[in-house]
Amino acid sequence: MNQPPSDRTRVRRVATNARYDSATLHAIVDDAYLCHIAFSDARGAHCIPTACWRDGDHLYIHGSNGSRMVRHLLENECCVTITHLDGLVLARSAFNHSMNYRSAMVYGRFEAVDGDAARHAMETFMEKLAPGRQAEIRPGSDKEYAATTVLRISLAEAACKIRSGGAEDDAEDLDWPVWAGVLPWARTPLAPQPDPACTRPEPDYVTHWTSCSSAT
Repeated sequence: MNQPPSDRTRVRRVATNARYDSATLHAIVDDAYLCHIAFSDARGAHCIPTACWRDGDHLYIHGSNGSRMVRHLLENECCVTITHLDGLVLARSAFNHSMNYRSAMVYGRFEAVDGDAARHAMETFMEKLAPGRQAEIRPGSDKEYAATTVLRISLAEAACKIRSGGAEDDAEDLDWPVWAGVLPWARTPLAPQPDPACTRPEPDYVTHWTSCSSAT
């Protein structure tokens, strides 16, 4: 469903590329393994990449209890961003070149996830990385969970921006003698690299890894 933009999520530059619906937002988050979290403290402004995943209407991250970022995010608001590059758009004019992309910005404050909910969140993260692996690995110990903070932020205040399609040249440039079009871009899974000490056969999620294709 559509969610009305707030004053800080309303897209003003090329507003026709804006999307505010949950389906688009969820798809962009689900296609990401990393997000960037921007915040400011007494030492200045920071933008830190970290692993992320979605469960329902929240984006999740995790970190060490002693992390400066974790402590700060629990007390202050921040901005989370995700961007996927889908292609380079080559136009006839230098200033009409562009990129095709899908991006999302989320505003708000993270909250801690405790107890069984934290364990469930981390298991959800593992299933995102490799479906079926959670049932095979050594579970996290109480000590490991005690040293880890799981955080989540609501996706309620967010905006997406998407650019797709070809070059948008000015009419007077259409006859300029140069190639124009799109150079598509996508993530490409590469062949798995087994640990030298591993003698186990490849599970299905490893065997089929190279057949995975990124969303475009």
